[in-house]
Amino acid sequence: MPWSGVRPAPVVLVTGPEQFLAERASSVLRDLLVGEDPALEVHDLEADQYAPGLLATLASPSLFGEPRLVRVTNVEKCTDAFITETISYLQAPADDVTLVLRHGGGMRGKKLLDTIRSGVGGGVEVQCDELKRDTDKIDFVNAEFRAARRKIAPSAVRTLVAAFSDDLAELAAACRQLLADEAEEITDRTVDKYYGGRVETNAFKVADIALAGRSAPAIVELRHALATGEAPVPIVAAFASKIRTMAKVSSFRGTSGQAASALGMAPWQVQRAQRDVAGWSEAGLANAITSIAAADTAVKGGSRDAHYALEVMVRTIARRGEER
Repeated sequence: MPWSGVRPAPVVLVTGPEQFLAERASSVLRDLLVGEDPALEVHDLEADQYAPGLLATLASPSLFGEPRLVRVTNVEKCTDAFITETISYLQAPADDVTLVLRHGGGMRGKKLLDTIRSGVGGGVEVQCDELKRDTDKIDFVNAEFRAARRKIAPSAVRTLVAAFSDDLAELAAACRQLLADEAEEITDRTVDKYYGGRVETNAFKVADIALAGRSAPAIVELRHALATGEAPVPIVAAFASKIRTMAKVSSFRGTSGQAASALGMAPWQVQRAQRDVAGWSEAGLANAITSIAAADTAVKGGSRDAHYALEVMVRTIARRGEER
């Protein structure tokens, strides 16, 4: 079933690469269970750090009979003990336990996944695929407003998707802000009031193109951003935010879940930064930070040609800070 169709079951297998939707599905499931019984106990495990016997302990009958939700992440990196004990658990799942398994992809744990998919344990699979097409994102926005029983004009939906086409979490956050701040139907004018500066181009889009190693397209996007009124300071700030997050994640030793907790970030932010920083060296990150600092000085009055300083920064980021 799609993430939006998630429902309680003895075992819920959440698969697919879209971490934001996986987290949303888990949150929706928790809310459904709390609605059934507010005394719900929630336990979180990391399958790659699993200690033998832990699942049996958490699934054993509680003193007061409260229902339990056991959420397990990193199943794609799970230990052998986790596979063995979870397959054993599937033979007779506890009546008052909902076990949620998050598998991000790959072959690790295939035997466990195949067991669940065969019907053992009464499990269901929730697929969280990436929303790559604009039509999928339009459907997502419409579903957000439909769930809130609010109206949004079709053209406003398209404008909103155009403004946040690269980040589903940001798109969802924009929907929440509009729902919270505006009482009437959402129109083009409403979206433009909040996010008009992002529609033609935006600072984070320039940064994302540069981080993908596409120097020439990033320069073109940068010049377009400047030509359509994007201020230089927010562009530098967007690059600084991206590189700062990458530097934090690159220096952290531990799982993505541990990094999210320690760094005060959402798991999807950590995972995106991990993807962005792949292939970067420490020297490259240092050079990138230096180029951002130089651009920041230039756009705040330290240079007669702030636009040139921005282009130097973009090229430096696009080549991962390496000297050429």
